[in-house]
Amino acid sequence: ESRATNASDKEINIQWYIPSVVKPTNYTETEVLLLYAYNINPVKISDMTVFSPTSVFSGLLWIPLARIISLREKLSDLKKQVEMLMQGSKSFSTSVPTSFLEQSETLKISPSNKHKMSDAKVHLDEKTEEIAKRCLSEVKALLSVAPALSSPLTEIPFDVTLQSITNLEDMFDPANGCTITEGSLFNWIISLLQ
Repeated sequence: ESRATNASDKEINIQWYIPSVVKPTNYTETEVLLLYAYNINPVKISDMTVFSPTSVFSGLLWIPLARIISLREKLSDLKKQVEMLMQGSKSFSTSVPTSFLEQSETLKISPSNKHKMSDAKVHLDEKTEEIAKRCLSEVKALLSVAPALSSPLTEIPFDVTLQSITNLEDMFDPANGCTITEGSLFNWIISLLQ
C-alpha cells in the first residue's frame, strides 16, 4: 500500500530532462526532452503486476531549448497582462476605501478568496487576446505530432484564468515540472499530445 500510486482526478504531469549523452542525431541545436504522463480516469495502482493501463498514457517529445525559453518569456508577459486586466476589473468593481482601517481590511485576502480569484475567467481585451492566441499557437506547434501542419489558433481553446496561464508558464519551465488537473486547459493539452 505504501508503494501505491493514486490519482483521484484527471491530471497530467510534466517533467523536463536535459540529457548529457543521449541526443537525437539529426538535430544541431540543443534540445531537451519533455516527459509527460496523464490519466483520463481516476487511478489507484497498488500492484504493478496486475495493472492494466487503459486510462494512463505517457510519452516524450524532443523540443529545442531556445523555443522553450522564448515561449516561457512570452507566457510570463501574458501572465502579467492578465494580472493587470484582473487588477483593472477589480478596481472598477470595488469602492475606494475612505479610511486607513478600511484600506488595511481590503488588503486582507484569505487563501480561499485568492484561489477563487485565480480561477475566475478573465475577459481579455483585444491586444491581450492576440498575444494569447500567438502564445497558444506556439504551444500547439511545440506539442503537436505534426508541427508543420499546425495552423495558428483563431480562438482561445480553454477558459483563460490566472491559474490556467500560470500552469502554462510552469509547464514550460525546464528547471521544474508541473501537474495540471482536469479542466479545459487539461483537455486542450491532452488533445495536442494524442
